[in-house]
Amino acid sequence: MNPAAGSKKAALRNNATGYLFAAPAILGFLIFTIGPMIASLVFSFTDYSVTGGADFIGLDNYSRMFGGQDPYFYKSLWVTTYYVLLSVPMQIVYAFLLAILLNQNVRGMSTWRTIFYLPSIVPAVALSMIWLWILDPDLGLANELLRMTGLPTSQWIYAEETVIPTLAGMSMWSTGGTTIIFLASLKNISKQMYEAVDIDGGSSWHKFRHITLPTMTPIIFYNVIMALIGSFQVFSQAYIMTNGGPNNSSLFYVFYLYREAFEFSRLGSSSAIAWVLFIIIMAATALIFKSSNSWVHYENK
Repeated sequence: MNPAAGSKKAALRNNATGYLFAAPAILGFLIFTIGPMIASLVFSFTDYSVTGGADFIGLDNYSRMFGGQDPYFYKSLWVTTYYVLLSVPMQIVYAFLLAILLNQNVRGMSTWRTIFYLPSIVPAVALSMIWLWILDPDLGLANELLRMTGLPTSQWIYAEETVIPTLAGMSMWSTGGTTIIFLASLKNISKQMYEAVDIDGGSSWHKFRHITLPTMTPIIFYNVIMALIGSFQVFSQAYIMTNGGPNNSSLFYVFYLYREAFEFSRLGSSSAIAWVLFIIIMAATALIFKSSNSWVHYENK
């Protein structure tokens, strides 16, 4: 038998085995991700509802949004952008500082790490209900604490001016996963680098400024991307806590998409809204990737 032919058959057999084991994941991706994406793109050019047919209308759904005929498109876009600009920096800074605190060598640190991670695994519905009680203007814990300290109370999610900052602040409650990623990366920083700063007479600030922060920039970059994508898709808080109010001041983009699809049965319009969101997230991600050359530092560079 020709050794080359036998080797080729073995390689083909190995490839076939690999594709066979990968088939469930590949088929799942094609059927449940790529398929619905292509279908939604087609539906975005139609006037489609569940009860009726899909009539082709070209770019009418898009022109209706961008032309101002839909009064909620720009409103939801601004509300979501405002939320993203507030929540993403708050999540990253809070998770990073928390990871630094949880990286200290003190007794019982494993317990503290568990305590700070637990809120991130609480279901969104349960978490929202807890915050509804905490933020109640009359009987809630938040205002009660403010009254006890003599500080002015707030309407929190029940006022147009404070609803988005309040929801952005709530987002820090679920940053356990981000904190764990930061913490794991902090563990990988060589102690010899910190010792070198001590030998040179540097302070804790010098360690943070010249070692911790530059070393962590790739992880910060990753977490910023993930927080950005997640924040653009925020939904549960508006659906459970505010219903988009007061006066549509918490009408997040995905909640607006949900109402178009499942309250007004305009699935063609909601598909167009979804694709606009996809493009916005892709553009924002591309901008962050482009800016990363100036602030993300890799060890092999």
